[in-house]
Amino acid sequence: MAPNPSVFFVGAGYIGLNVLDQLLDAKYPVTVLTRHIEQAAALEKRGVNPIIGSLSDLDLLTTQAAKHPIIINTASCEDLPSVQAILAGVRQRVFENIPATYLHTSGTGILEDGADGMYKGDKIYGDKTREDIDSIPASSMHRHVDIPINEAAQEFGDRAKIAVIIPPFVYGYNSAHKRHSMALPAFTRFALKHGFSGYVGEGRNAWSVVHVKDLARAFLTVLRYVETVSPAVLLENPWFFAENGSEVTMLECAKHIGEALLDAGKIQSSALKSYAESDYDDVFGPSTKRGLGCNSRSRAERLRALDWKPTEKDIWTSLREDEIPVLLAEWEVTSS
Repeated sequence: MAPNPSVFFVGAGYIGLNVLDQLLDAKYPVTVLTRHIEQAAALEKRGVNPIIGSLSDLDLLTTQAAKHPIIINTASCEDLPSVQAILAGVRQRVFENIPATYLHTSGTGILEDGADGMYKGDKIYGDKTREDIDSIPASSMHRHVDIPINEAAQEFGDRAKIAVIIPPFVYGYNSAHKRHSMALPAFTRFALKHGFSGYVGEGRNAWSVVHVKDLARAFLTVLRYVETVSPAVLLENPWFFAENGSEVTMLECAKHIGEALLDAGKIQSSALKSYAESDYDDVFGPSTKRGLGCNSRSRAERLRALDWKPTEKDIWTSLREDEIPVLLAEWEVTSS
């Protein structure tokens, strides 16, 4: 069996380190961009080739993207210059007529609907065909990056393979990496600081969810699929949702966090409150209302057709057993 092609990997953080686990288990040779010398040393011990740099090192991104048959980007889905630099490297490979595959990470923030927490939206987006996702306005979150990627795919035609994985609300804690997700820890830290668990508006908006380890397996599933199909298949539809079949409302998040912190003796009441605008700085800043108040409902039709099956803990079990204990231990250190 021929060895796997090399991967240039960008974004060795919360999602990325779990994806990296999958790539290494599958015996892909990987070069990883990292900002930190300490992380570089740890990655090198795992057989990874680390390169010190950041998303602002555009020439470096282009050079490395041009060197490797596969590029996987799990870094910021908002950083257009770094993506353009990666695509410039892909373009070099296209011009040289050598294989080029790019897997990009977006997010279901693209499905934002302006609900501001006031209602649960009826619209559920699928990925079996591209029309649902292509219909999303250019003004939606992440689209200023996703659209240029799609345009580049059209430019490259059958000379490159480009796919975009669109995770929803990601949860879960991998003790091997000691990295947190975004939303649940932010809600939890807010509740610890202010004494109540909150939500945007009335907390009625709903999100699809996925455990980070299931998401990492989804990346490998998509990569294996992309390697077997022609570029024309991805030109027809580059989009892949990744959710585990469950949905949560923001009110439910607040309820479970409040109950867990009350049981731990960290707050005095599990009573819930809507965030005031003055609270936003302690949650997600100016994007709190827009990002945490919208509906974001998706179905991973294509992944399920590829026999991907989520197997990790459900969100509330993960919260209670894995995330809350670590967050409380960290809170004790930072607040003492």
